[in-house]
Amino acid sequence: MSATDPKPRLVVGIDLGTTNSLAAIRAGKGARVLRDRDGEPLIPSVVCFLPNGEMVVGRGAKDLRLQHPDRTVFSAKRLIGRAGAEVDREAALLPYRVHRGDRDLARIEVGGRDYAPEQVSAFVLQEVKATAESALGQRIDAAVITVPAWFDDAQRQATRDAAQLAGLECLRIVNEPTAAALAYGIDGSKDGTVLVYDLGGGTFDVSILRIDEGVFRVLSTSGDTHLGGDDFDQLLSERILAAAGASANDAYVLQAVRAAAEGLKIELSQKEQATLRIELQDRAPIDITIARAEFEAMIAPLVERTIACVHRAIADAKLTADDIDDVVLVGGSTRVPLVRQRLEQDLGRAPQTGVDPDLAVALGAAIQADVLAGNDKSLLLLDVIPLSLGIETLGGAMQKLILRNSTIPTSSTEEFSTAVDGQTAVVLNIFQGERELAQDCRQLGSFTLHGLPPMPAGLPRIAVHFLVDADGVLRVTATEKRTGHEASIQVVPTFGLSRDEVRRMMLDSIENAQQDYVAREAIDLRNKAQAMVTGTRKALALASLPPDQTFSVQKSARALEKLLQSGADAAALKVACDELSKLTATIADDVISSAVQRSLQEEQGSNTNPSAS
Repeated sequence: MSATDPKPRLVVGIDLGTTNSLAAIRAGKGARVLRDRDGEPLIPSVVCFLPNGEMVVGRGAKDLRLQHPDRTVFSAKRLIGRAGAEVDREAALLPYRVHRGDRDLARIEVGGRDYAPEQVSAFVLQEVKATAESALGQRIDAAVITVPAWFDDAQRQATRDAAQLAGLECLRIVNEPTAAALAYGIDGSKDGTVLVYDLGGGTFDVSILRIDEGVFRVLSTSGDTHLGGDDFDQLLSERILAAAGASANDAYVLQAVRAAAEGLKIELSQKEQATLRIELQDRAPIDITIARAEFEAMIAPLVERTIACVHRAIADAKLTADDIDDVVLVGGSTRVPLVRQRLEQDLGRAPQTGVDPDLAVALGAAIQADVLAGNDKSLLLLDVIPLSLGIETLGGAMQKLILRNSTIPTSSTEEFSTAVDGQTAVVLNIFQGERELAQDCRQLGSFTLHGLPPMPAGLPRIAVHFLVDADGVLRVTATEKRTGHEASIQVVPTFGLSRDEVRRMMLDSIENAQQDYVAREAIDLRNKAQAMVTGTRKALALASLPPDQTFSVQKSARALEKLLQSGADAAALKVACDELSKLTATIADDVISSAVQRSLQEEQGSNTNPSAS
């Protein structure tokens, strides 16, 4: 690149998952995930709201779920973009409170304060953003974010809102199976027809893609946004609760049992039998043994639901199982042996396991991010719309204008008329779904076309134009062709945050930026202090320091540990960290010197020993 070329824009790919989230970036031909300071790529999609007002996100939050069971929020992705009535059953199984808020929207209540699922997802995205920035050493403000292919318009818009609240420009929403196919076929040697089976924590998708010389064309997609590994865990949780004779009304019990169920699922994916010892409050510990055969019998109906979606996607693509060249697995729940067995039985070929199912989606998103940043013009991604779009007509019928599995961008125009004499305005209700009646589909929005000439019913000519752009955003325009009067809307779903709510949340984040920064800095400082205490003890075991220096360092480390245990403020912790840092400045040199001396002594010793030959 010459000195006059503009610096490539840095855009990351983010997999915002139900269970875990992560970011990746493309560098050169390949893509790599961005890891935290401990080398971990996965950030648990968990947020803990502590009683003192602090917020912990990721692994730290997951570790606190038993200490603060009703304040630790997980699986927010299953609530995002949904009305309260749609998640009532889900809410009954969660240890934190979910209720219906304004406009019947799902709201999460913690400590007397309400949070939208979009806000909780934004906190997770902020943690992913901070991890990526730390790994790259520079600021990030744009991303490609993935969603389940079966997410409807409301859920996609809610994901965009979460990105905006997290301070990220969402350049594109990409379907998760499509992103995984990008990661799988990026080396250019995988042309053919690929079935991507994506079974994550909370959602399931299957997509059929054709890869041909850098063109990734989605032929069909199917799925279920309320089916995933969480449902496997729930079945195991019910089994554990029954064996323990415990009630599901206690937040601690729900968190403890869910954690145990997740561990059981993982162990049963590796062993034929697993034994769990669980201790619930005020109860004697009990041992529960579950065989893999029993677990598979429990989840078999759920797995069969995914297989039915596979058949539907193949049929929609006008293919047969014999036309599928490869099967790609995505999502941690695809590690369950029964899933792989059923796919192999049904499709006649073993699934590909060359791409880590936990990382594939983020890697693919990073590749698409690189394309959108203008750094790679060799790839073309042609995705599809998951559900049909249309308007409500006379009698409550659903008139579809854009059919599901249409390649985006796409558009369609149809003419309608009035049903009442002298009608001067018409209300257009926009729906998404596959049922024939509007009441059985999901309403996305509504707007009114005014200025119609007062003519007899059936004479006005109203052209309704639907346009879905490459981002999957729907715009609807209605024009009365005799007068030229026009009205339009960029659909903001009725299920989700209003624009005013997003703006208010953004203003709140700006107003509280300093407070939030201080809180985050305090958390980072505590983590640093804990690491210093642990690291110092290890270093002292290796170093040969004079007794007086060893005593001083140990005393300083103990003082810092006491401050951590007492919950001291950031200022006191910083002073203690600085003091310990000064005292240990020479330890590293001593450890290295000792290691070098030992190495030289060992080498000299080997040179003086007689040869074995």
